[in-house]
Amino acid sequence: MRYKLFGDSGLRVSELALGAMGFGTESGWGADYETSKKIFDLYANAGGNFIDTANIYAAGTSEKFCGDFVSSDRDHFVLATKYSLQDRMNDVHYAGNHRKNMMRSVRESLKRLKTDFIDVLWLHAWDFTTPVEEVMRGLDDLVSRGVVHHVGVSDTPAWIVSQANMLAELRGWTKFVGLQIEYSLIQRAPERDLLPMAKAWGMTVTPWGALGGGALTGKYLRGEKGRLPENSPRLNERNVAIAKLVVEVAESLGATPAQVALKWTMTRDLSVVPIVGSTKPEQLAENLKSLELELPDEAMQKLNAATAIELGFPHDFLQSDAVKNAFGQTQRLISK
Repeated sequence: MRYKLFGDSGLRVSELALGAMGFGTESGWGADYETSKKIFDLYANAGGNFIDTANIYAAGTSEKFCGDFVSSDRDHFVLATKYSLQDRMNDVHYAGNHRKNMMRSVRESLKRLKTDFIDVLWLHAWDFTTPVEEVMRGLDDLVSRGVVHHVGVSDTPAWIVSQANMLAELRGWTKFVGLQIEYSLIQRAPERDLLPMAKAWGMTVTPWGALGGGALTGKYLRGEKGRLPENSPRLNERNVAIAKLVVEVAESLGATPAQVALKWTMTRDLSVVPIVGSTKPEQLAENLKSLELELPDEAMQKLNAATAIELGFPHDFLQSDAVKNAFGQTQRLISK
């Protein structure tokens, strides 16, 4: 295991994060306490230090488990949790990005985590009702109080993240240093705006769904059951073809499809720390071996070509010969 700086900060995180969404069985799936502890110990013994959970995972049980697991060496681990999504039915103050829910949610997360501070607090998803200024001021207050060390943002449009970080920079407030989004060989839409934005702001990207909900492991090709319904977009004709290619590449390298899919996300031209979650220790053991895998150029070219997306306007337009020529020949002489 190697370590990376977390975005534009001095925080050190391992190159794979452990996703704790499956810690607890209150959601009708997941791992019990003993199994979750085995998964955690396997990750920690491999050198992992970055734990990702949320206030709503398994109705709060995930945070309770994580709090127990890190308690013996709290300062060694980087503990990340989230706020925003509903954790009490039909109560307008128990959901949203607003300050009241932010402060309440963090207070309750600290109790479940049995800790005085959260290393990374993620805004879980943008609610399109709370002013950006309210969000960033509230997060900065938490950091100023020492309750939170760093902040990140998940599942939010690039233009909002840029607006928030620019506002924070101008006001001298804490900026987002991490971006959590779905990103995989079957979901490359973030390459249009989210990834370039993250690179421009020096943010670390922590992809969720790097295995496409299991679609990229090849298990659905083998007829095995999983959490994805038969009509899932992740199992459409295009994505099934991609899964077959991942299996083919994996077989040629003597690796597993999951290892290939994870390694691919780690080769992007920016700081990427994939989130690996599992409900069985053997699944995590397999995924950790992706750290040792090397993807040859030929394999990367195959995967990139088969999964490429159209960037759309204005990206494709700005890369067209017509626009490049309109800038004049001297534009090509400028080096970056």
